[in-house]
Amino acid sequence: MPAKTSVRRTLAVLAALPLLTLAACGYGSEAKDSGTAKVAAGAKKIDGLDSVKIGYFGNLTHGTALVGVNKGFFQKELGATKASYTPFNAGPSEIEALNAGSIDIGWIGPSPAINGYTKSDGKNLRIIGGSASGGVKLVVNPAKIKSLKDVKGKKIATPQAGNTQDVAFLNWIADQGWKVDAKSGKGDVSVVRTDNKVTPDAYKAGSIDGAWVPEPTASKLVAEGAKVLLDEASLWPDKQFVITNIIVRQGFLKDHPKAVEAVLKASVEANKWINANPDQAKAAANAQLGIDSGKALKPAVLDPAWKSIQFTNDPLAATLNTEAEHAVKAGLLENPKLDGIYDLTLLNKVLKAEGESTVDDAGLGVK
Repeated sequence: MPAKTSVRRTLAVLAALPLLTLAACGYGSEAKDSGTAKVAAGAKKIDGLDSVKIGYFGNLTHGTALVGVNKGFFQKELGATKASYTPFNAGPSEIEALNAGSIDIGWIGPSPAINGYTKSDGKNLRIIGGSASGGVKLVVNPAKIKSLKDVKGKKIATPQAGNTQDVAFLNWIADQGWKVDAKSGKGDVSVVRTDNKVTPDAYKAGSIDGAWVPEPTASKLVAEGAKVLLDEASLWPDKQFVITNIIVRQGFLKDHPKAVEAVLKASVEANKWINANPDQAKAAANAQLGIDSGKALKPAVLDPAWKSIQFTNDPLAATLNTEAEHAVKAGLLENPKLDGIYDLTLLNKVLKAEGESTVDDAGLGVK
C-alpha cells in the first residue's frame, strides 16, 4: 500500500459528485413498517439505546437489508431498542447521513465507502461486514450494439459519476484501449451519468444505447427489449466481487459494540435465511421495495435480477482493494490509503458462534 494518502484530487472529485436531494430529513425517506418487526415480550434495550438507525438502498443488491427489515431480523436481535430505517438513492447521501449521525449503520456500495473513508482521512467509518456480490450487468440496445467492440462510439449510462458501476465501466473501457475523460464522461464512449430511476425511460426514449447498472435496473432494461452483453461477475476471479458492504460510524462502534453485534447477527441470520429460502426471500425483498417505494417489481424483472446476486457475509476485501485501484486508474482517486477501513472483529465473533467460517480483511483491517 502507498505510504501516504493524497486526497486533494479525491476531494475535488467528491465535491463534483451530484448529491440527490432526498425527502424527509434531507438524506433519505423513512422506511415504512412492514408489520413483521415485533418486539418480544420482556425484551430489553441494548447498550441502553432507544434506537439504532439503519440505512440501505432500494436495490436488490441490498437484499440482506430489505429482507432483514421485512422479516423483522433486525428488530428481533435489537430487542426493545427500536430498529429505525432510512432508504437512500445515492451513496454520497448515505455517507453524509452517517457523518451527521442521522444513521448509525448502513448498507452501501464499495466506491462510496472508499470515498467516505478517504475523504475523512480514515476517521468516519469502518466496514464491518459483507452483504452481496454480483448483480451488475452491461445491457444494450441489440439493434445498435451486437458485440463488445460495438460499444465504442455509443452512449452508455452509469448511475452516478464515481459510483461503483461508473468506476467499473471506466476500468473496462480502459482495458479495451479506449479513452474517456473520467470527469466529463466524453471520449471513445459517451458515459452518461443517469439516476437508475430514470435510466429505463432514457433507454426507451433512445437517449442512451445501453447501461452498466446494478439490479434491478439491468433487468428493467431487458424488459424494455435490451440484451445483456456482459455480466460484470465474468470479469472477476471466482466470479465474485463486492457490491454491498455494511458500514458503521466509528464513534458508534466504539460506544455501542453490543448494538453493532446485534445488527451483524441479524444480517448473518438474514443471509442464512435468504440462501435457504430463495423464493420466499425474493418475495420478502420485493415486498419491502413495494412498501418503501410504493411499487414492487414485476416477476419479469424480479426473477432474473434476484438470480444474479449472491448473498454473502464475506466483504470480499481483496476485491474492494482492486476496485480502489480501478478508481485510481480512471483518475478518480490518487493512491488511497485503505489501511484500517475494515474491522471484522464482531462479524467473526458472530460467525464463530453460528458455526460459520470466519472472513478475511485482506490486510486492510484495524491493527
